[in-house]
Amino acid sequence: MRAVYRLLIRILAPLAAAVTLLRAIRDPAYRPGFAERFGFGPPRGAGGAIWVHAVSLGEVVAAGPLVRALRARHPRLDFVITTATPTGRAKARSAFGDGVDVRYLPYDTPRSVARFLDRVRPTLGVIMETELWPSLFAACSRRGIPLVLASARLSARSVARYRRGGALFRGLFGPGVAIAAQTEADAERFRRIGADPARTSVLGNVKFDIEIDPMLPSRAQALRAGDLGTRPIWVAGSTHAGEERAVLEAHRDVLRAVPDALLIVAPRHPPRFDAVAALLDTAGWRYARRSRGGRVPPSVPVLLLDTIGELPLYYAAADVAFVGGSLVPVGGHNLLEPAAVGVPVLTGPSVDNGREVAALLIAAGAARMVAEAAELGERVAQWLTDPAERARVGAIARQTVATQRGSVARLVEWLDTWLEPEAVGGAAAPPR
Repeated sequence: MRAVYRLLIRILAPLAAAVTLLRAIRDPAYRPGFAERFGFGPPRGAGGAIWVHAVSLGEVVAAGPLVRALRARHPRLDFVITTATPTGRAKARSAFGDGVDVRYLPYDTPRSVARFLDRVRPTLGVIMETELWPSLFAACSRRGIPLVLASARLSARSVARYRRGGALFRGLFGPGVAIAAQTEADAERFRRIGADPARTSVLGNVKFDIEIDPMLPSRAQALRAGDLGTRPIWVAGSTHAGEERAVLEAHRDVLRAVPDALLIVAPRHPPRFDAVAALLDTAGWRYARRSRGGRVPPSVPVLLLDTIGELPLYYAAADVAFVGGSLVPVGGHNLLEPAAVGVPVLTGPSVDNGREVAALLIAAGAARMVAEAAELGERVAQWLTDPAERARVGAIARQTVATQRGSVARLVEWLDTWLEPEAVGGAAAPPR
């Protein structure tokens, strides 16, 4: 099975590279760091290093408090952040600055992985959530590099898939791999696919430790005063293909109840900005584009948020938030971003990427699940026309997030098990 995997990954890696090159023709963001996808890149200097992998933008944001806490606790160590997407790479560079080495994680071919590890030489690897790459795990095991899956989650569907992999994933969780699971259910699923119970702990979800810029409320107020006005506003954030049509259909219903309502639609992936603009044109909507700046006229019912990194600001400026990737079978995105700033949250039924978070917010009364466009429009209209209820739900959302904080502190303490005092200046001690 492993020989078959190695053969397949050697075939698939060039195909993935070709797709990336094609994307680079349309989107220049895919061009920098291309060689890093095959493990190339400048060698890191001498001394110990913590390597943190966060696959995309959402994971990079979630990793921010952890990386900053680790840097404060271990100032003598270097830090290497890897990601898999241009948006994740750009966010890591802006969030962590020049003091952190940001690279792409290589394709999972043995040679690419070996090149990467030769250049980075990590003392410890911390992988956010769930990225199980057989070649990478095997290479780290041979080199004695401990790996920790932090804020790890695993769905029941994934358990079945990994079990079908049989011998390919057998032995993946060797003595150098530990699991810091989000919930006991996640921990049990990891145990079912081979994780050692002695090295599997439940430390919570680092996303609850979301960092809120102290200036965000005042910036949001300034945004409303300057560009958005006092009209009712709802945001559809991180939307995917097929979802914008449903959101726009919902907005037609909202406008019947709230004629001056403004919808801010924020596609998840920047390459889709123009496609969503084309959809708005075809459907006959009057809309503005954030990238062009300026105040949104009261007669314009839709703002296309076609910039990167501003969604948290627009959540903070909104009255209601719908989090996308949930009306289509994607698995949903981070419901905590709007909840943490006291905004009532709506989500579709596809929430596999954060099922426990969704269940917690819904049970607390901070969020509602909607099945389709008509229900989305109805719920948005109800909250936009009832300020008292909206404020009540928003306060519950903020408090629910606040009471769940603490995972980062627990995780930093737990990681010291793999960073003995002598490891700070050299090699890491093996997991206990």
